[in-house]
Amino acid sequence: MTETASAKQIQGRTGPWEIVLGLEIHAQVASKSKLFSGAAVGFGAGPNQQVSLVDAAMPGMLPVLNGFCVEQAVKTGLGLKAQINLKSRFDRKNYFYPDLPQGYQISQFDQPIVGEGVVSVERDDGTTFDVRIERLHLEQDAGKSIHDLDPNATYVDLNRAGTALMEIVSKPDMRTSEEAAAYVKKIRTILVYLGTCDGDMEKGNLRADVNVSVCRPGAYERFRETGSFSHLGTRCEIKNVNSYRYIQQAIEYEARRQIEILEDGGKIDQETRLFDPTKVETRSMRSKEEAHDYRYFPDPDLLPLILDPAWVKAIEETLPELPDAKKQRLQSQYGLSAYDAGVLIIESDRADYFEAAAQSLFEKTGGRDAKLVSNWVTNELLSKLAANGREIAASPLPASDIAQLVELIENGTISSKIAKEVFEHMWAGEGRPAQIVEARGLVQINDTGAIEAAIDALIAANPDKASAVKEKPQAIGWFVGQVMKETGGKANPATVNELLRGKLGL
Repeated sequence: MTETASAKQIQGRTGPWEIVLGLEIHAQVASKSKLFSGAAVGFGAGPNQQVSLVDAAMPGMLPVLNGFCVEQAVKTGLGLKAQINLKSRFDRKNYFYPDLPQGYQISQFDQPIVGEGVVSVERDDGTTFDVRIERLHLEQDAGKSIHDLDPNATYVDLNRAGTALMEIVSKPDMRTSEEAAAYVKKIRTILVYLGTCDGDMEKGNLRADVNVSVCRPGAYERFRETGSFSHLGTRCEIKNVNSYRYIQQAIEYEARRQIEILEDGGKIDQETRLFDPTKVETRSMRSKEEAHDYRYFPDPDLLPLILDPAWVKAIEETLPELPDAKKQRLQSQYGLSAYDAGVLIIESDRADYFEAAAQSLFEKTGGRDAKLVSNWVTNELLSKLAANGREIAASPLPASDIAQLVELIENGTISSKIAKEVFEHMWAGEGRPAQIVEARGLVQINDTGAIEAAIDALIAANPDKASAVKEKPQAIGWFVGQVMKETGGKANPATVNELLRGKLGL
């Protein structure tokens, strides 16, 4: 089910209010060098160790456009199903920052490389809504000012200066903080699948500017009908928010702040604000500039960017399977639920690992208990990896081992409970599942005679409990637990239940 975003009303003293949200996502282009120089790009280098004369804005230094960054932007636009503009240009955006040596940023203004598109986003309840993409443009990042090394001075690190960014600008189509976070997750997933951004929010390689305004019910609908922003409230921009949780917290605080001002008879100043995650509040940074404040003009050192349609088509043909298509295929090919497939496709490495395990199981047994494979990948394996600070791409357990573990459960060699014990031994590096089961004597007991003997002894020792089960059938669980304890957890649970029901007359 696809629909427009759904508003959540906030009750104020003077009546209900609604939130309107638009986002600008800044994604660092996955490139080994900067947008207009050959300086290296990377995290962890010492201060000012990745700076060329161009980045430092030395006199006479001219920018040279990095063709690979252009290719990455085109690939991203195609992945977002957006319009690729065959002609675009770079502009100078003039403003002063101590860590912006040129005194201007090379960006794109009215002729971006990527135009309008639409992204379908899934909510937690499985419904989806559309977010319209207004544009994607390329620009260079500024450096970094460091204020906490000296109480009387600010230090400047230019390693980031000139790093290529893609700014993805949405229409104001989100209505709740949850929808905004879901949208950023979706964009991040697409970029990582494409390989155009690593999506590392902790390092600031993907961050969002969140535009928040509030209005009365019905105003947003009039905006959608007319396209006039006059129906919406004055927006404030919250800069550089780099986690899903912070995005939601910033929106909730900012919306409430604006509502309180308006209900007290005040007006909202259009401004740029920062989010303080410690205090969980936003604070004013500066008044919000308009486009004319930046004095945009075409960069005289860079020619207009003209793309060959055949080149764009060639890039399109190399696109990988994207999240939405992969989700649909996992559902149809492996019979997974929409939820299970959705969990797997969050990371491409996760989905690839699952498929490798499922295919390995199919090749060996002809069976396809893909649901069980999915459970082991997304529950036990991911939990263990997270606890050890590892990604699934660096898993010490190959996918074939998960397949063999599921195979042992499927053919009755071990129970699900024993499988968890086997998994711990696998993680400890004791061998493959079948070897561990044999070495440790963990084979499931399927001998009905042995199980029946244990049940008979248990009933004989507890006649009162056996009689009470007939009046309270759920008490059979106690007997199941005792039999499993007596057999060291090796008895086949299905056989235990079946024999117990017969012996107890249920």
